[in-house]
Amino acid sequence: MADQRRAERLDQPREPRGVKLPRFDPEAFGRWSEGIARGMGTANFIVYMTVVIALWFGWNTLAPADLRFDPYTFTFLTLVLSLQASYAAPLILLAQNRQTDRDRVALEEDRRRATMQKADTEYLAREVAALRIALGEVATRDFLRSELARLAEELDAAAQRRQKRELRQPERPRVEGRSGGEPPLDEPRDDLDGDYARDGHRPES
Repeated sequence: MADQRRAERLDQPREPRGVKLPRFDPEAFGRWSEGIARGMGTANFIVYMTVVIALWFGWNTLAPADLRFDPYTFTFLTLVLSLQASYAAPLILLAQNRQTDRDRVALEEDRRRATMQKADTEYLAREVAALRIALGEVATRDFLRSELARLAEELDAAAQRRQKRELRQPERPRVEGRSGGEPPLDEPRDDLDGDYARDGHRPES
């Protein structure tokens, strides 16, 4: 009773009914079909098939009448070749479909890799541009050397000008009572420090 109620429930899908066909592995069948199609597309298959048909014709033509299993008009051979063609065409199509699927997957993978490579290339290009801009504002070793050399030349030139200026200036006369040739002080003459006594006369008042 419980099983009948469970079977009548509408919120659960029904189990499929009918003839159950044998199941097979599509991948294994595809590899098998590709192997057959690949073998039929070789020169060996054509040569072997030609040899078999030639032997078939020869046996059913030259052999005794009671030993011929497929006499003239070769009806059985025609049936065999028709059966071979009827199976070969779907197998070849299946192999082509599998190859098409592989090509599509490979194309998608190539497109994905190309997109990633393009993104990486653009990123590297931006990084290189940023580095070039940054390097334009950084003092390099050659720049520092040139600046130091220029400063050294300017200092040498300034020292040479100073030496020439000192050689051109005449020596200043020394004043008695002053050590080291110091110039006299600019002050008024008076009697407090003995200026008049040193000169020997006083000014008239």
